[in-house]
Amino acid sequence: MKDRKRQIEAHFDRGEAHQAGEIARSLGVTRQTAHRHLRQLVAEGRLIAEGAGRGACYRRSSFSDKRRYATAGLEEDRVWSEMSGPGSVLERLPQKVRHILHYALTEMVNNVIDHSGASEVFIGIALEGDIVGMEVRDEGVGIFEHIRVCLSLPSELDALQELSKGKTTTMPDKHTGEGIFFTSKVSSRFEIRSGGLRWVVDNRGGDMAVGVVEPPIVGTTIHFEVDPSEARDLTEVFAEYTDDFHFTKTRTIIKLFAFGTEFVSRSQAKRLVHGLEHFREVVMDFNGVDLVGQGFADEVFRVWAKQHPEVELVPVEMNDAVAFMVGRSIL
Repeated sequence: MKDRKRQIEAHFDRGEAHQAGEIARSLGVTRQTAHRHLRQLVAEGRLIAEGAGRGACYRRSSFSDKRRYATAGLEEDRVWSEMSGPGSVLERLPQKVRHILHYALTEMVNNVIDHSGASEVFIGIALEGDIVGMEVRDEGVGIFEHIRVCLSLPSELDALQELSKGKTTTMPDKHTGEGIFFTSKVSSRFEIRSGGLRWVVDNRGGDMAVGVVEPPIVGTTIHFEVDPSEARDLTEVFAEYTDDFHFTKTRTIIKLFAFGTEFVSRSQAKRLVHGLEHFREVVMDFNGVDLVGQGFADEVFRVWAKQHPEVELVPVEMNDAVAFMVGRSIL
């Protein structure tokens, strides 16, 4: 039954409308069988019916809920309880997905309250078929600019690079710096737009990217989405990067640290390793990196590693040229 319903739903992935007769012919079933499954999908809220009788068409359902909250005195759990209560689309989602969205939404709203300086936060929820997307937007100082100023960094790109490592926080007494890191790991797709930069984490394809926002935007927009068919258990994601409940591991994507695929200078290396002494294990992902210079490799795998023997550096996804240069430098 579930397989048949999935086959039917696949016909609507591109947003087109279909009649029961089309579905029946495509799947090789009777029109009555197709009608029965389509009615069940409508009842579950996955499809909507337009028209009546033999001329009725079906298409993917969509749902949106948009709200605005004043940040003064706001508590993030209030936002979740009001948007996930009885009758909401979130109420009907699988428990695993609800756990992810609860964590992500409350963490992102809390960041706006504590860091943005914005007077309001805008929340949006959209359901397209099975995939649920959330957006948290503010018109404050902007996340990359806020980190740049507080940590005295030269550019917003440097701020983005620090943020991608995890444990970056401008309020260490109140925050651990883990919220965005773990939200980016548990979402199917995660994106931050702020100022002139955008950072995209695509966990479906196992990739990250940095791009330019033109023209630059005011404040910060964070979008994340979860596909129930590939949702990970939240506790498993936490366990992947923690030891005894402490956030001790990170995965650094090397290509986030420059526009290009060649890393040759010691200054690039120093930007990469800044702050990594807070972890016990650092996986360095060289996917998409074509060339590593002697100075870069030496600074990371000999100089910095010698200064921080308590941190294990684990280089992965290297081509032969990169592996050769890294191998020459490893202590």
